[in-house]
Amino acid sequence: MTPIHRSYLFVPGCRPDRFAKALNSGAHAVILDLEDGVAPAEKESARASIAEWLDPARPVVVRPNAIDTEWFSRDVALCARPGVAAVMLPKAESARQVAAVARHAPPGLPILPQIESARGLAAALEIARSPGVQRLVFGSLDFQADLGISGDDQELLFFRSQLVLASRLAELLPPVDGVTTAVDAPEELRSDSMRARRLGFGGKLCIHPRQVPVVNECFRPMPDEIAWAKEVVEAAARSGGGPVLVDGGMVDRPVIVRAERILAEAGRGSA
Repeated sequence: MTPIHRSYLFVPGCRPDRFAKALNSGAHAVILDLEDGVAPAEKESARASIAEWLDPARPVVVRPNAIDTEWFSRDVALCARPGVAAVMLPKAESARQVAAVARHAPPGLPILPQIESARGLAAALEIARSPGVQRLVFGSLDFQADLGISGDDQELLFFRSQLVLASRLAELLPPVDGVTTAVDAPEELRSDSMRARRLGFGGKLCIHPRQVPVVNECFRPMPDEIAWAKEVVEAAARSGGGPVLVDGGMVDRPVIVRAERILAEAGRGSA
């Protein structure tokens, strides 16, 4: 069964001294960033640092600059090198942009489009159905700025749910939620992560190694959930498809599907 990434840790491409540390953080995927994490004057040297460091023995995700920037073509060419496990496309707004990445990438290289604008959200299903796309990623901070939204909770509920819906319709892995900017606020991070999981997200972006353990824990099925799911599946099997009560609740097909999904998720583990 294919493992699922639950935590994605950003590392600025201009900080090669942090690359190895990030890989040892417990993050399921490390993103070497050429976009927002790198100042314009450092773009070229950051790309060179990543190119020198890439190795198939330590696969990473690379985030190039947006498709309408002067750095995109050289950044995306880098993504064809061995050692790049996936490409995270920032500011994704159309299937055409995804196709531009796919043209430069080796066949089968996963693409992770970041939805960071009103246009991107409006085209989310088209983007999700584009060849090569593995899962959608919510760029919540840029999205708030684009729409003039203040707040990351109820203010973004509708938009988060749209990404979950588009992902399901396109039969993708569950989407990845945006960052929590507070580095030393584990309860805030836990709350944000659990909210995302309740909404149907399957992972979250991290900006510091200290965030990784909390995110991994929150997106992993809890022991009580697994125990409940096993009880439901076993009771359903004993009933031969007939109605059955578990913990005082009627078990029908939707409940069984939810239980099977929890057990499948627990079995997938992480990369």
